[in-house]
This record gives sequence, C-alpha cells and structure tokens, in this order.
Amino acid sequence: MHAQESTPLTEIFHSTQSANLPTAMMLRSGEGILEISHRFLPPISDGPDVLWGLDGPAYNRLGLGFAVTDKLLLGVLRSSLEDNLEVNAKVHLAQKDGPRPWAASTILGSSWDFENNSQDLRTEVYLQLILNTLLTDKIAIGVVPSLLRGVSEEGLVRTDFAFGLNGQFSVSRRINLIAEWIATGARSATPNDVGTFGIEFRTRGHFFKILLSNQVRMNPSQYLVGSPFGLHPKEWRLGFNVIRILRF
Repeated sequence: MHAQESTPLTEIFHSTQSANLPTAMMLRSGEGILEISHRFLPPISDGPDVLWGLDGPAYNRLGLGFAVTDKLLLGVLRSSLEDNLEVNAKVHLAQKDGPRPWAASTILGSSWDFENNSQDLRTEVYLQLILNTLLTDKIAIGVVPSLLRGVSEEGLVRTDFAFGLNGQFSVSRRINLIAEWIATGARSATPNDVGTFGIEFRTRGHFFKILLSNQVRMNPSQYLVGSPFGLHPKEWRLGFNVIRILRF
C-alpha cells in the first residue's frame, strides 16, 4: 500500500507571514517553523549617532510552530514587549489552483501579558481571516480582516476590528518586495495605522526580511490595535524577520 500523498499547496505568498500579517500559506504535515524577529526602537531619522536605529534597544520575538497536518498549524510565540506569550492555531480553509489561484486560511489565537507579574493576567483573544490571490505571476495580494477581544488601556473590555492589506512583488525567484497596511480602531496609546515595507530574501528553507515600519509591536494582540508612532518618515524604524522551515 502506498502512503497517501500530501495535498499540493498553493504557493501565492512564499512565506507563512508577510511582515506582521499572516498569509494563507501552510506547511506540510510534520514540518516545523522557527522565527526570530527584531524591531529596533530608535527611528532611522536619529542618524549615525544610533547607527540609524541599529544600536537599539529593540523588541524581539521568538516563535515556534508545527504542522499537525497539511491543514492545521499550531504555534507559540513570545514577544519581549510586555512579556507577551501567545498560542495560536492556523487552519487551511480552501484553495483553487489555475491561472488565478487563491487560498484562504484562518487563525485563532490567545495571548497573555506577564510583565506586571500579576495574578490577574491580561488575556486577549483574536481571530483573523486570510484571503490571498495572484494578480499576475509576479504580484500577490492578501486581505486580513481581524477581530481582537481584550482589555483596553482604560481597563475596559472591548472588541476591536482591524483590516490588513498586504502585497508581494517577485523581483526574482529569490527576492521579493513586500508591503502591508493595517487600518485599526484608534486607541489613545496607539492611535495610528500601521505601514510596513521591505525586501524578502528567500533561500532554501530560510526567509530573511529587512523592514521599514512605524510599528515595533509584533504579536497580533499588539499590532492589531495600531501603533504609537505616526507614518511620517521621521518615525520609521528598522526591523527584520528570520524564518526557518524545519523539515524532520
């Protein structure tokens, strides 16, 4: 008896995430993923005194994931900002191949802030729907409507809606330009929408992304409520994502 072959994956975006936003891309059953990401706090406009932001300090994020099946990816991520720990499940919903392929996935996640060492942990839950398609053989776009349920900075339980839009332009087989925009509901501490653009280098099993953004918050429960920094170029900060696909 032959083992059942895995369902072919529709590769629209090459990585499972853009800069912050997830894509509909899944892993094959039994594969894992490791992510190490940084967002530098000084803006590049501070110039050579802080090496255009690279002298830091920086927030960092460490993520691990495992594909239980071709259609289910479980993950755990930790951001140093507010000692935020997240668990999530990404589920493949549907896909269509052909000259204009599309794919859909969804992510359900929950996070906790441990920074205050309080017995009353701040807990938030989010849900994201991910729709991706190819406009041409070089241009991919995605939309990510998201809901976040949690406690605001005023201590009130509230539900926030955010709408994400991301794109990818394939310069070559190994190099992509990426961009994303996240429109969010204004909160007093994070009143600005999020804009990010950058370049992605793709090697065998690795993705390395160099980014410019007005956002330093990386876990979904953090970036879905907006950014404290405006979209003026003086507020842009450097960041990077390093992603490794683990094949056992």
